Amino acid sequence: MGAKKKIIGAAGKFGAGYGSGVKSRFSAVEAKQRIKQICPFCKGRAKRKGSGIWACSKCKKNFTGGAYYLELASKRRKS
Repeated sequence: MGAKKKIIGAAGKFGAGYGSGVKSRFSAVEAKQRIKQICPFCKGRAKRKGSGIWACSKCKKNFTGGAYYLELASKRRKS
């Protein structure tokens, strides 16, 4: 009987290289990045234009957020 294979998702493109820790972190970021991001102004669809720059397709606003997924500063702050 063959060994059980672990599903690594998007990091499978790296093959045997880079180690399991790096690939698991990459898979976590990639999974968060691929979900639909919601515009904080009009609740429309926001798309990533660049590192930390986001644009809403509904209200045409450009705004800043997280580098890979839309995370507002108010949610990041821990008090």
